Amino acid sequence: MGIDRSRRVTFEEAADLYNESRPGYPEELVEDVIRLSGLAADGRILEIGCGPGNATLLFARRGYHLLGIELGEKLAQYARQRCAAFPHTVIVTSAFEEYELPPHSFDLAISADAFHWILPEIGYPKLMNALKPGGAMALFWHVPLDPQTEWSRAIDDVFRQYAPQFENPHHSFSLAWLEEIIRGNFRDYCGLEAVTVKPYNWSEVVDAETYIKLLRTYSSLRDMDAETRDALHAGVRDVFQQFDGRVDKPYQVALFRANVDAGAGRHCPLGRAK
Repeated sequence: MGIDRSRRVTFEEAADLYNESRPGYPEELVEDVIRLSGLAADGRILEIGCGPGNATLLFARRGYHLLGIELGEKLAQYARQRCAAFPHTVIVTSAFEEYELPPHSFDLAISADAFHWILPEIGYPKLMNALKPGGAMALFWHVPLDPQTEWSRAIDDVFRQYAPQFENPHHSFSLAWLEEIIRGNFRDYCGLEAVTVKPYNWSEVVDAETYIKLLRTYSSLRDMDAETRDALHAGVRDVFQQFDGRVDKPYQVALFRANVDAGAGRHCPLGRAK
């Protein structure tokens, strides 16, 4: 399954929808990252691809010094607004690959649903170079879940009927696939084998319009023509009407965390492939 990294610019085009509909992250994940990383009260955090600040806020309000890097100006502005009450949080607009980071300056590097948009042979070594010896990396992604319920099967039928050339993004990949890729990246580009993987599960009640807004944020559906999109959305609304207008949608986030011992992985040259 390849990644078309040129699509990462499409999130800026859907910044308002992304801000309104993308699910957040559980507090338990944030607490685990802080505790297991041994982050001190005055710790410095680097966030890559902070988007509208959904994850940023959870760390910022705990008082840490946080630098968030976001490619999209509108998304970065949402993050600044969300974290305006926290003076130790700074959001800059830049491609991560182009932003000059002071070496060995951060205690923790995080990225929420974003790090796959950066070439691993560039992104992982650059993170390693930015971390202090003994620092930590915590990368996490939402993993598509199919609840195998009557309503979810009805949504699948809508895709097959109105947009058969497009895959329902809620079936796009599995945790097992993601784990194989990310563990391999930590091993090949950081020299790290001890990577902890933990999934977090919850559910939220969503209505048709929230569900449709969420669909519109997926880059894999950006090429859908207007006629197909309108038919798909109408079909989704019909499904929701059959279930009193709301459904219980499951979510899962997978955390990949590694502590970097002093000197570990430093043999990986910055920005060079394995």
